[in-house]
Amino acid sequence: MQGKWIKRAIGALAIGAIVAGFAYALREKPQLIDVGAVTRGPMRVTVSQEGVTRVRDVYAVSAPIAGHLARTLLDEGDHVKANVTVVAAIHPLDPPLIDSRSQAELVAARDAAQAAVAMAEIDLKRLHSDLNLARDNLERARALAKTNVIAQSSLQKASTDVEVLDAQISSAEAAIELRKAELASANARLIQPNDPNRKPDSNCCVYLTAPVDGVVLSVFARSEQPVAVGTKIAEIGDPSDLEITVDLLSSDAVRIAPGSKAEIYDWGGDKALSATVRRIDPAGFTKVSALGIEEQRVNLVLDLEEKDPRLGHGFRVYARLTLWQSDDTLQVPISALFRDGRQWSLFAIRDGRAKQVPVEIGHMNDEVAELTGGLAEGDRVILHPSDMVSDGTLVEAREN
Repeated sequence: MQGKWIKRAIGALAIGAIVAGFAYALREKPQLIDVGAVTRGPMRVTVSQEGVTRVRDVYAVSAPIAGHLARTLLDEGDHVKANVTVVAAIHPLDPPLIDSRSQAELVAARDAAQAAVAMAEIDLKRLHSDLNLARDNLERARALAKTNVIAQSSLQKASTDVEVLDAQISSAEAAIELRKAELASANARLIQPNDPNRKPDSNCCVYLTAPVDGVVLSVFARSEQPVAVGTKIAEIGDPSDLEITVDLLSSDAVRIAPGSKAEIYDWGGDKALSATVRRIDPAGFTKVSALGIEEQRVNLVLDLEEKDPRLGHGFRVYARLTLWQSDDTLQVPISALFRDGRQWSLFAIRDGRAKQVPVEIGHMNDEVAELTGGLAEGDRVILHPSDMVSDGTLVEAREN
């Protein structure tokens, strides 16, 4: 009889153990989560964008006339002095090559000019002969006029003939000089670039000097070459007087005002440099992003408050500009936030369970968001909630 009760007790214990095992296996297990908290403190919203340094005032040295540029002896980085240092020298251009047809025409023009000179000289000889005859006639007329053999009008006519011929001789001499000048012009047009008879003129060059004291930033025309009017030869500036230009999205640019603070980082130095926004361009421009999206951007110009001599013209930098900041703001980590329709929500921890709470969010940065309603300081929230967490889920903080 006693053995029978022992068997029943053992059977009951076994059944109880099995039931307890099933109950333990089917119990709700807490989800391991990362926990954050609602805190209060300073907060800043910034935007970072790549920028480029540039000399504030860059002076371009350009060719004022067309000519043949001599080789530029200056290199980038050379110091120059205003109105003293010669940046470039421009010589006259070489005469163009003459093709056979043009040469034949020019030779004919030269021969015609030579013939014109010869004709003018013959005319001068004829006029001299006429003048000699007119002078002899004048002498005879004077002698006859003393004896009243001829009238006074005949004497006056002989005198006028001499004066007219004198004038014609002066005109013929001028005509000869004109024809000789035309002959010289015709000969000049026949000069070829490789003509050994060409004589260089040492006083024919235009020397371009540096407009300001500074440093050569760029040399665009280094080798000897022909240049047109306005050809840029070099740029000069003072690399110690730098500014930074940054292009921002127009939606970000309207949130920044002149005088806003910025910091320059990732420029190669050990520390960030302070800067101030000096100007926001009034007009934007379209720029295609790396993803092929057209964006409206606006240029901002920043003045460096801290300078480093290692920075130069055209260096790449990154600028971090402040869009908004507060010294005392209720904030929550953005990793706790998610969208529920059009409403921001998060999971707060209440009595060991997740509680979905809609919240009102203000400003946001890369780490935290301004909390304007929904939770209080010190409330704990779930960071990076997975799809295993829902409203009412039992949760447990993951050990670090």
